[in-house]
Amino acid sequence: MRTRPTLTWEPPSGEVFARTTSLDAMVDLVAGRGVVVLSGAGLSTESGIPDYRGKSGALRRHTPMTYEDFAGSAQARQRYWARSHLGWRAMAGAQPNVGHRAVAALRASGHVDGVITQNVDGLHQAAGTLPEVVDLHGSLDRVICLTCGVFSERTELERRLNEANPVFDGVAARINPDGDVELAEDAVRRFRSVDCDSCGEGVLKPDVVFFGENVPKARVERCKELVDGAAALLVLGSSLTVMSGLRFVRRAAEAGKPVVIVNQGLTRGDRYASERIEAPLGAALVELVGRVGAAADLG
Repeated sequence: MRTRPTLTWEPPSGEVFARTTSLDAMVDLVAGRGVVVLSGAGLSTESGIPDYRGKSGALRRHTPMTYEDFAGSAQARQRYWARSHLGWRAMAGAQPNVGHRAVAALRASGHVDGVITQNVDGLHQAAGTLPEVVDLHGSLDRVICLTCGVFSERTELERRLNEANPVFDGVAARINPDGDVELAEDAVRRFRSVDCDSCGEGVLKPDVVFFGENVPKARVERCKELVDGAAALLVLGSSLTVMSGLRFVRRAAEAGKPVVIVNQGLTRGDRYASERIEAPLGAALVELVGRVGAAADLG
């Protein structure tokens, strides 16, 4: 069963928890080691990829594709692929920022045991955070056929889309966290999508979890294992609006594990946090690496 997507969230009246700009709680948490990181779109904004719900978040002007729309409408799929085709160029060209590199340094030094990311941009891996990055919502660099189940590389799909649209002249107005862009409807109507190259007729979908779609059970179980084995949870740049990420914050808190949230703005998980820090992530993580002695060149 697929659930109704949660796109926005407002705190209950009067429920606002104190926040601080001090990084001491985050430093103490990570210095103790055994930390699992849960990262969100706020970590990738310094790489040029906007978040959904910040001050300039994409949800203020963009409604993400839902699974129901994508699976049920050929027009919706044409619109998605036309816009995502342009968006992929920007996503593929995005580079890890200093925050991603700091997380990689903390993983290499043994302070961080694993990373669960809600992002689909692959920037943790590009920064060298290996092993143990779980792409909770999948990754844009793979494609799956909804008919035959075969996976393929996004680069191969882009080659086929370029061949099918040799004179496509759409211009992206803005990229969104899901790789979608703003694109004029007349450009969308001129775009030709392609079917699965394996079975010849299947519907192709990026290997990401759309709004209203469930995260694969095996992936959820792996995340639970990471959280259960962790000493603490550090949330970086997520509003925790969607349950797919919030449930791990709840799980850690219910197990009596400290949860520190670093985010610019309120989050749906604030009630579960032992500390809530308001700070720009890049600078905060650089300071964190220095203070816990995780030597790394973050330039």
